[in-house]
Amino acid sequence: MTLTDHDDPVFSLHRGGKMEVASTVPVGDADDLSLAYTPGVALVCEAIAADREVAHDYTWVGNTVAVVTDGTAVLGLGDIGPAAAMPVMEGKAILFKQFGGVNAIPVALDTTDTEEIIETIVRLAPTFGGINLEDISSPRCFEIERRLIERLDIPVFHDDQHGTAVVVLAGLYNALRLTEREPDEIKVVISGAGAAGVAIMKILRSAGVRKISVVDRSGVITPARTDLNEVKRFIAEETADWAKPGSIGDALEGADVFIGVSGGQVPEEAVAAMAPDAVIFALANPHPEVHPDVAHRHARIVATGRSDFPNQLNNVLVFPGVFRGALDVRATEISESMKLAAARAIADLVSDEELTEEHIVPSPFDPRVATAVAKAVTDTARRDGLARRPY
Repeated sequence: MTLTDHDDPVFSLHRGGKMEVASTVPVGDADDLSLAYTPGVALVCEAIAADREVAHDYTWVGNTVAVVTDGTAVLGLGDIGPAAAMPVMEGKAILFKQFGGVNAIPVALDTTDTEEIIETIVRLAPTFGGINLEDISSPRCFEIERRLIERLDIPVFHDDQHGTAVVVLAGLYNALRLTEREPDEIKVVISGAGAAGVAIMKILRSAGVRKISVVDRSGVITPARTDLNEVKRFIAEETADWAKPGSIGDALEGADVFIGVSGGQVPEEAVAAMAPDAVIFALANPHPEVHPDVAHRHARIVATGRSDFPNQLNNVLVFPGVFRGALDVRATEISESMKLAAARAIADLVSDEELTEEHIVPSPFDPRVATAVAKAVTDTARRDGLARRPY
């Protein structure tokens, strides 16, 4: 079989791409043409020139997001470049539409230079109501997102960070409901100090979790280490009150929760040393850090990033609703409070009667999800003064 075998159903589905542009208005005669284009369109242009906010009502801007990548951290494939990243960006775009009713346009940039990426997105920004950063490698992704938030007055959201963090917190909320524990009681080990690991650490702290250890290839990240970059020094400072030097095995001894976003494999003997009623979120794809069969021998609740096991912690539960809500109120940013509200909204969709060890988050196909997340985001944006549409 060749790499692009025509009989392969995957390639058959992708032939010609997964998206198209469709008109929302008729252009069937001269009258239609005069309204959709010249001369009628000039009236709308003049209105927008007088008040830029009008663009949100009379162009696609109010419901359109750019999905931007440089192709340096695509899925588990790594740095495969912008052209090879396009199938993933198209896939993300159709999920925005399917689950949130949000138009999304893939933008693959042929540069890995931080300054060039920032400047390019800033110049493209008038075309969009929001920016979803995707598959940009760490640590550049942190600076790119931070500086875009500073320069733009529309939502900027790096899904690899915050989408993952929100769905992890949603799953953790319900895992704690099942095991009758509180956030400030639990001991959490996060394997991976990249984009997702940092964001998970931050949102867990915002949710009241205090006993967190973050582990990379060299062991637990603490202030005592001399090999830390700026991001890892931030992790060390944030977790200094609890984290102790050692290996992942040392960190997991007596731990209540393991969250894997690294792709590295964790020895079974380390997992076996966790506390009773342990929670394991092994989210690497396609090979979880702890295989579910192994995890179930030692943990009460197990989740992965895969669709072929129970409890898939999938970002699609998050980003369509987050952007739906942010666009609906023309939010200037997506705040930490909005992310916390989104996580709680997802968790609360699983009732006490439905909540089991194999059902801690709703299905991505549950039609309530995007609506609930969007409402949580809009309510929080209005409460915190981040909504330009306050009604």
